[in-house]
Amino acid sequence: MKSDIRVCSAWRETHDRPVYTFSDSCPDCGGDTANSAPAPFDPNDPHGEYRRALKRRNR
Repeated sequence: MKSDIRVCSAWRETHDRPVYTFSDSCPDCGGDTANSAPAPFDPNDPHGEYRRALKRRNR
């Protein structure tokens, strides 16, 4: 699921702090925005198999 909240992709170089918005462009600098939410999981997670097995066991 994609997050609606986006952050300016160049905020580290352009702004003092992150600029959040709902649009595809930054309201301050006009630059592109990126999804602000981190990925829910990493498919190459080396410990993911063990974490899922533990979750199944605790159900």
